[in-house]
Amino acid sequence: MTTLDASYTVRLTVNGEPREVQVPARRTLVDMLRYDLDLTGTKEACSVGVCGACTVLLDGEITASCITLAVQADGEEVTTIEGIAQDGELHPVQQSFIDHGGFQCGICTSGQIVAAKSLLDANPSPTEEQVKAWMMGNLCRCTGYYQILESIMKAVR
Repeated sequence: MTTLDASYTVRLTVNGEPREVQVPARRTLVDMLRYDLDLTGTKEACSVGVCGACTVLLDGEITASCITLAVQADGEEVTTIEGIAQDGELHPVQQSFIDHGGFQCGICTSGQIVAAKSLLDANPSPTEEQVKAWMMGNLCRCTGYYQILESIMKAVR
């Protein structure tokens, strides 16, 4: 058996809950989340870490889960779209995306929301230019950028 065929135990906290998952060495974080933990809100679109659809927070930092191995998250804290709402209440960014049509097909939406939440955690009062710069790594194939920007700016207020 090669190292790539080996199975590893990954112990991590996902959305505030301690988890332990047995995964093959080559399992990506997005696949572990979706297929081993049944957290299907995180989407995979490009598989090379450039579109932002698979964005999660790994110890509070924006991470492309499609190019991050699950074993790299061992001992870490992961926040997915499912962990953004608190106590049954949508995060203001989530509510604003609903209220202002910040989504179209939905593939990029979870990554957009996770990235926007990260921005507001780092800078609660960003300018429109700061939002554009921060969100640069999250692509929308439906070209819904105006509504995405509006949703984030309304969440700031």
